[in-house]
Amino acid sequence: MSTPRRPDAPPADTRKPRRGVLIGAMFLMATSAIGPGFITQTTNFTAQLGAAFAFAILVSILIDIAVQLNMWRVIGVSGSYAQDIANKVLPGAGFVLAALIVFGGLVFNVGNIAGTALGLDALLGLDVKIGGAVSALIAIGIFLSKRAGLAMDRIIVVLGLVMIAMTLYVAVVSDPPVGEALRQSVLPDEIGYTAIVTIIGGTVGGYITYAGAHRLVDAGLSGPDNVQAITRGSVTGILVTGVMRVVLFLAVLGVVAGGAAILDSPNPPAAAFAEAAGEVGLRVFGVVMWAAAISSVIGASYTSVSFVSSFSPALARNRSWLVAGFIALSTVVYLLLGQAPATLLILAGALNGIILPVGMGLLLWAAARRSHDLLHGYRYPRWLLVIGVLAWLLTIYIAVQALGGIAALWQ
Repeated sequence: MSTPRRPDAPPADTRKPRRGVLIGAMFLMATSAIGPGFITQTTNFTAQLGAAFAFAILVSILIDIAVQLNMWRVIGVSGSYAQDIANKVLPGAGFVLAALIVFGGLVFNVGNIAGTALGLDALLGLDVKIGGAVSALIAIGIFLSKRAGLAMDRIIVVLGLVMIAMTLYVAVVSDPPVGEALRQSVLPDEIGYTAIVTIIGGTVGGYITYAGAHRLVDAGLSGPDNVQAITRGSVTGILVTGVMRVVLFLAVLGVVAGGAAILDSPNPPAAAFAEAAGEVGLRVFGVVMWAAAISSVIGASYTSVSFVSSFSPALARNRSWLVAGFIALSTVVYLLLGQAPATLLILAGALNGIILPVGMGLLLWAAARRSHDLLHGYRYPRWLLVIGVLAWLLTIYIAVQALGGIAALWQ
C-alpha cells in the first residue's frame, strides 16, 4: 500500500491532482538546478570547449539520471525525507546531512538573490539592492499564501517554460552549428573532464538532489504503488534540466562560432545574449536570469527547510514561516554585503560535492539492506542498485575534487 501523506505537508495539497504534483516536483528539481551558477558555468564551458561541450552535456545527463533514479526511488518508495532515512540507517547521520544541506542552501541562496537582482537590472535597469529585495518579497509571498504548495508548483512550471522559451529564441537567432554539435556529442575533438565533473555537481549536488523527491513525499505521492510515477518524475526532471542546458549551449555556441570573445566580458552570459540579439537579447537575458534565480530561491529555501522540519512538530507546524525566514535571512546577508561572499560560495560549492556521495551512499545502503522495512516490503531492483553504486563511485571522485577546493581556501 502507499504510505500516507506526511502530517507536516502543506494542507493545500490535499486537493491537488496527482498529475499536477508530479509535474511540479519535476520542475522543482529542474529549476533548482537551473540557477545563476548553471547559466554562468554553461556559458563559460561553451566558450572554452566550443561544440565539444556537447559530449560533456550528454555524459552528465546520463550520470545525473542514474543518480536521480536511485535517490527519488528510495525517498519516494519509503515516503520519508532523506534525513529521516539516514538517521534510521546510521543514527545521527541525518542531522549531519541536514546541517550540511542547510548551510550550503543558505549560502547559495544569497547568490540566488544576487542573481534575481542582476536579472532585474538587465531587464528594467532596476537598482540591484531594490531588485533583490523585491524578488525576495515575491518568493516569501508564494510560501505565505493559503495554498502555498499549489502556488509553488504552478509558478515553478511557468518559470521553467519561460526560461526555455526565451533561451530557445536566442539559440535560433544566434544560428549555431547544430550539425557540428551533434557530431561532437558522440565524437568530441576534446573531452572536458573538468566540465563533466563540475556540471554533474551543479545539477545533482547539495539540496538539488532532494528537491523533487521531498516534494512528492510532502504531497503524499509515495510508496511502492507509485514507483512508475516516481521513476517518470526523476528522469523527466533531469531531461528538463538537460533541455535548458542544451538550448543555452546552442545559444552561446552560435555566438562563439561567430568569433565573439565573450569571456573577456565581466558578464559572459549577458554578453552572449546581447551579441546574438542586441538590445532585445540583453532584455531576454534579464528575464532568463531572473526566472532562473527566483526559481532557485524557491527550490533552495523549500528543500533546505524540509531537512529540518521533520525534527520537531513545532518546526513542522511553522514550516511556511521557516521558509519565509530562510529567504529573509538570505536577503539580509545580500543587502549587507552587496553580493554573495566569494569564499563562502566556494566553500558551499565544495561541500555540495561532498554531500552528494554521503547522502547517496546512505540511501543506497537503505535500498540494499533488507533487515528493516524502510521501503515497505518493496524489493529494490538489483540493476538499479548496480548503476547507482557506479554513479556513487563517480560522486566520490567529485568529492575528492571538492576537498581539494576546500584545502585551497586555507592556503
